[in-house]
Amino acid sequence: MPHENRAILPDVLIDNFDIVNFIKTNTRFDIWLDEQKVQMRCYKSNSSVISYGFGDYHIIRGFSIRGRATFLPVRERKLLDKSTGEVFSYDWDLSQDEAIRLNAEFVAFLRRKLRQLP
Repeated sequence: MPHENRAILPDVLIDNFDIVNFIKTNTRFDIWLDEQKVQMRCYKSNSSVISYGFGDYHIIRGFSIRGRATFLPVRERKLLDKSTGEVFSYDWDLSQDEAIRLNAEFVAFLRRKLRQLP
């Protein structure tokens, strides 16, 4: 990702999500994000875990940028464990990263993801 994106979005988003669309109007920015197709270390050696599409977009209201409202439609990747039939998504634990300041809506989105885990 270009370095200028890091000035606008938290590193956790740039490192784990792709910007798939950007719309700028007179009143707002819409930055569409899809979770990257990267497996966590614990699943890399497990060939039965495969990418299984995406969930629905969750619209997150970000901080204003240059006087425009900012909206982040975020879509999480679904994974399928072929051996068990379980469909799951990764959780993003940001509680240890004090450098990231996220709004309450994004934190709530991440908490919902944590509750979905078995």
